[in-house]
Amino acid sequence: MAFHELLVQLFIISFVLLQSKNCLSSNQSPIVLTLRTQKHRTPISTPRLFSTTSRPPDKLLFHHNVTLTVSLSAGSPLQNITMVLDTGSELSWLHCKKEPNFNSIFNPTASKTYTEIPCNSTTCETRTRDLPLPVSCDPSKLCHFIISYADASSVEGNLAFETFQVGSMTGPATVFGCMNSGFSSNSEEDAKTTGLMGMNRGSLSFVNQMGFRKFSYCISDRDSSGVLLLGEASFSWLKPLNYTPLFEMSAPLPYFDRVAYSVQLEGIKVSDKVLSLPKSVFVPDHTGAGQTTVDSGTQFTFLLGPVYSALKTEFLLQSKGILRVLNEPRYVFQGAMDLCYLIESTRATLPNLPVVNLMFQGAEMSVSGQRLLYRVPGEVRGKDSVWCFTFGNSDLLGIESFVIGHHQQQNVWMEYDLENSRIGFAEVRCDLAGQRLGLDV
Repeated sequence: MAFHELLVQLFIISFVLLQSKNCLSSNQSPIVLTLRTQKHRTPISTPRLFSTTSRPPDKLLFHHNVTLTVSLSAGSPLQNITMVLDTGSELSWLHCKKEPNFNSIFNPTASKTYTEIPCNSTTCETRTRDLPLPVSCDPSKLCHFIISYADASSVEGNLAFETFQVGSMTGPATVFGCMNSGFSSNSEEDAKTTGLMGMNRGSLSFVNQMGFRKFSYCISDRDSSGVLLLGEASFSWLKPLNYTPLFEMSAPLPYFDRVAYSVQLEGIKVSDKVLSLPKSVFVPDHTGAGQTTVDSGTQFTFLLGPVYSALKTEFLLQSKGILRVLNEPRYVFQGAMDLCYLIESTRATLPNLPVVNLMFQGAEMSVSGQRLLYRVPGEVRGKDSVWCFTFGNSDLLGIESFVIGHHQQQNVWMEYDLENSRIGFAEVRCDLAGQRLGLDV
C-alpha cells in the first residue's frame, strides 16, 4: 500500500504541474458560462446542514421547483456534464453509476485522468474535515463518503481526482465525489443533471480547487438563461456593486457553518418603514445559531420566527386593498410559507407591491415585483391562481438560521469575492447581461 500511495501522490504532483499552465491567472480573461434555470414538475430537495430547534445539527431538506444548472466537461477524453450550482455545498459530485432513468452520468472507467483516492492519503485524512459527515475507508481501502438526507435517503461513493474543463480552461486535478449507490426520493428530477457543483468557501469547493478568487452569477427572472462568470467582472454596463463583508467567527462554534457565505443581516424595511426589531435578533448567539447565509441552492428566503412574523404583519398591512389573501389556514407552501394570495389567472402582470429591503452591513438588497410573490404550479381556486409570499418562516422548518435564496437574487449581479471576504450586488437585467457577454440566451 505504501508503494501504491507513493505512486498516487507522484501522479497528483506531476498532474497539477502539467495542468497549472492552464489555470486562471490575474491577467487572463474571465470564464463566462450560461446559467440555466431548470424547472421541475414536482418539488425536489436539497440537503442542508443547519442548527435546529432539536439540536444537534441536522440535515434538512429544502424543497424547491427551480434549480440553477451549468454545462461543462470532465475527464479525458472529455465527457459533457450538467451540474447544479450550489453556494451552500462544499463537495462537488457526479453520478457515476448507470441507472435506467438517468439522462447523464460520468463514466470514470472511460477517463484516463480519473484517479481514486486511498483512505490513508493526506487528501482523505485532512482535506475532508469540513464535510458534514466524516469519510471512511471502503473494503478496497478507498476514501468513501456519504451524503444523507432528512427523509432517510442518501447517496454515497468514493472521492477521486479528475480534470474539469470550464469554457476554454482545463483546471488542475480536482477532488470530487463519484456517486455509485444510494437512494433518492426524487429520482425522476435527480436524473436530469449529472451532479452538483459545490461552491462554498471550503477547501474542497469547486471554486477554491480551480483557483478562482472571485466568481459572479446573474439569474434571469424570465425563461431566458443567466450568467455564471468565474474571475473578475469588470464591465462598463455593470453598475458599481454594493458590498457587505462576510461574517467571520473568531472561534469555532457548534452551530455556525464556517465555510458558508455568511453575512450580517441588520434589519428589514417595507417601503420606507423599518421593522421595529432589536438588532440582537439578527446576530448569531453564543452557539452560532442565527447566522445569515447567501445560498444559490435554496430557492426562497427564510427568516427566523420573530423577524418573519414582523415582516408578514407589515407586508399584509401595506398590501391591504392591493392583494386578496388566501384564507386557508392549513395551506402552507413548502412547509414554511404561510402567506398566500389569490390573483386572477388571466392577469398578465402583478399589481404594484410594497418593496422589501434587506438591510445588510454596509449594503441593502431591494426585493420588488415578482421576486416578492411566486405562482404555485398547479394551484388554482376557480378563476384565480395561488401566489405565495417568497419569504418563509425558518421556525416552521425547525432551523435556526436566516437563508437568502436565489429567487430574491433574480436580476441581481451577485459577486462572491473570496479575495476580499465580501459579497457584492447590483441590480441588472440578467437576460441582457447574457446577451452582452455573447451567451446564447
